[in-house]
Amino acid sequence: MARRAFRIAYDGTDYHGYQRQPQPDVPTVEDVIFDALRELAVLEDDADKPAGYAAAGRTDAGVSALAQTIALEAPDWLAPRALNGRLPADVRAWAAADAPPDFHATHHATRREYTYHLYAPLTETDGAPAVDDDRFRAACEALSGTHDVANLTPDDHNTERSLSLAAERDGDYLVLTVAAGGFSRELVRRLVSLARAVGTGDAPREKIDRVLEPEPLPGHEGIAPAPPEPLVLTDVSYPALEFEIDEEAAESARAVFGRRRIDRRTGARVAGQLADGTR
Repeated sequence: MARRAFRIAYDGTDYHGYQRQPQPDVPTVEDVIFDALRELAVLEDDADKPAGYAAAGRTDAGVSALAQTIALEAPDWLAPRALNGRLPADVRAWAAADAPPDFHATHHATRREYTYHLYAPLTETDGAPAVDDDRFRAACEALSGTHDVANLTPDDHNTERSLSLAAERDGDYLVLTVAAGGFSRELVRRLVSLARAVGTGDAPREKIDRVLEPEPLPGHEGIAPAPPEPLVLTDVSYPALEFEIDEEAAESARAVFGRRRIDRRTGARVAGQLADGTR
């Protein structure tokens, strides 16, 4: 047994977040990973978690991941393809790395990156307000840097974060990339809501200055989190690790998520026909 790290991709739509919940009937990504490890006899039936286990972060319910990273004491034969043989289709291991004996997937991550796919048409469409790119990018610039984000998270301690936000337009979408050493709960989704409000003109640029002040916001001025489904954990950096892609496992991931892309495009066309047919 040696410490090994694994990259995990998952579609979070049907999961109540990554981390296990006290309620046994609430599905989480961590639950299905532990179930797979038990089936492979890597995790004993009476063990709470694998030896040396940690994960890079806790994604909220509905949030997906490309590069969630877990580490544990694992036998040599435990390759990503072996994990996939016991995992559900919407959770795929795709790369692995040997790690030092004291490696910790949470504490040794130096940078985490999330991507949010924000529907942001340039003109009002189907009730969605137009988003001005210049105002949105100005909001991203104002939110970048080191700030106390206590007004953008339900956490009540350790709320200072050094953030980097950047947005690129892709058709009707603004693809927002947010990077930091670590993230408070719901922070990315509240950053999205705030930047979108400035981009649509629903909030002035000065709203950001008020949100970043240490004084708590009154309840009616609070920033609600944006929906979780467009959010993806896209990268977690570990300078000491060299991940090797398991081509068989990666191909399995591409096949699974490629089929889901087609299914959702088809669903969008059906919904579009229903919307357009009622005009």
